[in-house]
Amino acid sequence: MPPRARWHRRWLGRRGVYGLTQRRHGNTVAKVFRQPEEDVVTTQLSDTVALLGDLIAFPTVSEVSNLDMIAYLAHRLESEGARVEIFHDEIGHKANLFATIGPDTDGGIVLSGHSDVVPVDEQDWASYPFEMTEHQGLLYGRGACDMKGFIAAAVAMAPYFREKVRDRPVHFAFTYDEEVGCLGGQALVESLKEQGIRPGVAIIGEPTMMRIIEGHKGCYEYTTHFHGLAGHGSSPDRGVNAVEYAVRYVNRLLELKDRLRARAPASSRFDPPWTTINTGSLSGGVAHNVIASIAKLEWEMRPVQASDAQFVKDDLRNYCEEVLLPAMRAVCPDADITTEVIGEVEGLEPADANEAKEILMELTGLRSCELVPFGTEAGIFQQYGMSAVVCGPGSIDQAHKPDEYVSLDQLQQCVDMLGRLGDKLAA
Repeated sequence: MPPRARWHRRWLGRRGVYGLTQRRHGNTVAKVFRQPEEDVVTTQLSDTVALLGDLIAFPTVSEVSNLDMIAYLAHRLESEGARVEIFHDEIGHKANLFATIGPDTDGGIVLSGHSDVVPVDEQDWASYPFEMTEHQGLLYGRGACDMKGFIAAAVAMAPYFREKVRDRPVHFAFTYDEEVGCLGGQALVESLKEQGIRPGVAIIGEPTMMRIIEGHKGCYEYTTHFHGLAGHGSSPDRGVNAVEYAVRYVNRLLELKDRLRARAPASSRFDPPWTTINTGSLSGGVAHNVIASIAKLEWEMRPVQASDAQFVKDDLRNYCEEVLLPAMRAVCPDADITTEVIGEVEGLEPADANEAKEILMELTGLRSCELVPFGTEAGIFQQYGMSAVVCGPGSIDQAHKPDEYVSLDQLQQCVDMLGRLGDKLAA
């Protein structure tokens, strides 16, 4: 593969002209993307690309702060006349951004994206993941499609929204910790409730290849902790092996996976049509010859219906109380099993009356909508009373993988869709 071009956003010295620069054979080559006399919508792709490069450079993996990226986006939006509010988490380490262009009324349209990205550890990248590179019309970098591409497009369109929007407000909602339980999205909705802000429509820009998604499963994530009793491996009956009990718990999860298949609703449009369970990781113990005193199990389920989630939780609770814990406590009365809720995010329920779907079908020209198995923050906005859909540039097949990318064509489609949204709100 030829070397990927590394583009950097630059001010090229003329009024209203932005571009990208590249070092080539010791010289700086400039590509000019926007002239002030050109139409904003047709040239906004260049600003989107440049902005995406800036956003990828913020290494906002979920375990670190996103404050620098949020401050950068706040500055960009404020410079375009947006009214910006920043809501910090309890310890001030992360923040949500909520900004508005247009009239101060209810019923606005939210353009939503999460600022965090998944880690790059243990992944083999062809280039540095936090510097955008380009090759044959593809823009590479962590978060390129999931989901800084959509955020870049939305913010790059702010000047157009400022010029056009009159009918109802456009809101920008950028959250933290979506990848670890949609924590920021849930906190943002609580902030909106406190502020009395009631948008009407939410467009969540997760990568869908610009297809309209009207429904997806919920995402429930848990960490189950096992506390046993350490001892010498030669005397297993004198200890409580937390790892072994964690394995028995995993076996129960495997049994539930099979039972959930039979519970799939006959009308389910999901693929697969049933609630799924996934065991993410299991760790514990310190050495070959030591009885493991602690173990940690990370797992998730993606319900197609709320009753499935309750079925799983009830079964596991009964299994622990009636089978595992009595056996553990017969040896060690202090032995315990506790489950930490990382996040319980409701799915996006397909709705017959869905203004968001109607708007996106008008803007994209698509005549049908789909369902997906992966989760987003859309259900959170729906629970708050908004109509919601998922639609954004790039493919979910690229998300979370090394050499993640989004294509220029997908970004152009997104920019065009947002431009038509601005025209629609110019009434």
